[in-house]
Amino acid sequence: MATATSPTHQPRELKEQTGRASYLASIEKPKGLMLKLLYRFMGRQFGKVPSWLSVFSARMPLAYSSWMGKVYKLNKKLKVGPDTVALVRARVDSINGCTWCMDAGRWYAINKAPHNVPKLDALDEYRTSPLFSDKERAALDFATELTEQKHVSPETFAALSRHYSEREICEIVWLVSSEHLFNINNLGLGIGSDGLCEISGRPQPAVSRAT
Repeated sequence: MATATSPTHQPRELKEQTGRASYLASIEKPKGLMLKLLYRFMGRQFGKVPSWLSVFSARMPLAYSSWMGKVYKLNKKLKVGPDTVALVRARVDSINGCTWCMDAGRWYAINKAPHNVPKLDALDEYRTSPLFSDKERAALDFATELTEQKHVSPETFAALSRHYSEREICEIVWLVSSEHLFNINNLGLGIGSDGLCEISGRPQPAVSRAT
């Protein structure tokens, strides 16, 4: 039986879409020093070059990809807790059907925040699962309604306001909107799961150093 942190316990949609070809072919040999360094860095981090990098970023000026790094840096300045940040982003990913982002979010949890994996597994049942607090449910209700309906009711906003400050509410809105951008970027190019969770469970070959 797979444990909560096992990469073999994955949502079915991740397994189904792993390995599907994107609409544009991956560029295996990037041009430019910075892009080559980014390929190398990301390849070492994930165990392979991410498809968004080899499909989208490799065809665009570097500035069109640098915003992704800025988003991750801004995450560290949020007042909302990192576990809630991960849950909100994962909820948006699931609703939008971005399997690359779902896979990457799970990879991060397995490797960096394994205590959050059970909640990711139960995310579809967050309204009834005892794993979630009322505060987390309020954030997830808000993220769900905003993502699905593109607006939120006064009641949903009032429920969020009972648990979060005005700044934190703005942060949650930003989490939803920025994750939506990641999702649409991948969905428009047919970029699916890279199978990062499966890769992270395999023994990694030693990296030889250049002499």
